[in-house]
This record gives sequence, C-alpha cells and structure tokens, in this order.
Amino acid sequence: MSDRIVAKNKKAYHEYFIEDKYEAGLVLVGTEVKSIRQGKVNLKDSYVSIKNGEAFVYNMHISPYEKGNIYNVDPLRPRKLLLNKRELRKLIGLTTLKGYSLIPLSLYLKNGLVKMELSVAKGKRIYDKRQDIAKKDAERRMQRQDDYR
Repeated sequence: MSDRIVAKNKKAYHEYFIEDKYEAGLVLVGTEVKSIRQGKVNLKDSYVSIKNGEAFVYNMHISPYEKGNIYNVDPLRPRKLLLNKRELRKLIGLTTLKGYSLIPLSLYLKNGLVKMELSVAKGKRIYDKRQDIAKKDAERRMQRQDDYR
C-alpha cells in the first residue's frame, strides 16, 4: 500500500473539531487526475454536501492540466464522492444534527487511485481557537526549554 499525500487541508484542523474520518473515492476526468498527480490541487475552502443520496465535494480547485487543451474541465466543478450506502446513510444522519459538517482533510493516491479523507466535524468558536493556539504556544515553549538543557 503506497499512500502519497497530494494535498492537505490544514485550515480544517484550525476551524473544526474532527469527530470521525472516512475514506472516499472521487469521480474525475483524466486531465484532473494528471493535475492531481502533479500536486496542483487546493482543498482550502472545500466542503462536502449530500444531495439526493449522493455526496459531492464543492470548491475543491484542481488546476487545468497544461497539455490537456480541449479536455480540461472547470477547475471548481462539483465532484462526486464514492461511498458505500451504509456510510452515506450514516453521514446523512450525522450532518442533520446541529453544527456538524463534512470537511475534506486530505487528498492522496492509494494504489494508483485518487482518494479523499473526509471528516465529520463541528465548528469551533473563537475562544476554542484561542485555547488551541495557547496550548500550542505552551508546548513550543516547553520544547524549547528541553532543547536548552
């Protein structure tokens, strides 16, 4: 199993409490796969929504492939996620609860296929973010103290 992470959504860990993680495949066009292999993808403002019993990822930017000419598609088009029915039902149940949303965490290649790690997440409040920043600061200071000794 050779997993190669192509893109990470670092903002998700700052903005949300991560509850559960799922792995999903994506329905892509050939030129999109080539761009992803080159690492030209951005997950920063992307989110997952479920419509008519199917999951779609929105605002995931895949840059057009340079040599793709007429085969290139819209970089921000919605892309379908491939999940089991059981997983979809569970996600529908969780997202109907107040405050939960589906957020892509990373995009990676697994055995030649493009996979997405998505999570059920709950939004953080401003004071939660401040607490996380203060905690990281304290850990850094303690690490520096240990390095000097």
